[in-house]
Amino acid sequence: MSNQKSFNVAVVGATGAVGEQILKLLDSRNFPIKELKLLSSARSAGTKLAFKGQELTVEEATPDSFKGIEIALFSAGGDVTKALAPHAVEHGAICIDNTNAYRMDENTPLVVPEVNIEKVSEHKGIIANPNCSTIQMVAALKPLQDRYGISRIIVST
Repeated sequence: MSNQKSFNVAVVGATGAVGEQILKLLDSRNFPIKELKLLSSARSAGTKLAFKGQELTVEEATPDSFKGIEIALFSAGGDVTKALAPHAVEHGAICIDNTNAYRMDENTPLVVPEVNIEKVSEHKGIIANPNCSTIQMVAALKPLQDRYGISRIIVST
């Protein structure tokens, strides 16, 4: 029997494309989950999703959905995150925001683990990440910065 700590995890936006990928990653990386709560809009509540051979029912995300949750992964859009993440923090969860809600918030660390994992310790309940193309770019540039130094990057999309 493993002594590894396991966590109560909520995925907000579980029925969306990003939520689906989050679930796949949690599964493939064998993330230590004690209990998994799948959350979405009222419209998607009641949907059944498979995770590790179990069928889980998606619940409507509300301020009270986070009781007992230790880690809340948000991918349901910035407005949903702004409305619900503070409640998750109040209930003791650490929120990982995969939306634009907290990216520019000066009190929220913006973290790409391969680049600045040390920033995680600065969180006050919420950790943001940049958008997907930025993450890919900075992860690729980090080794170049470390070895050669970079003074300026100009990006057009």
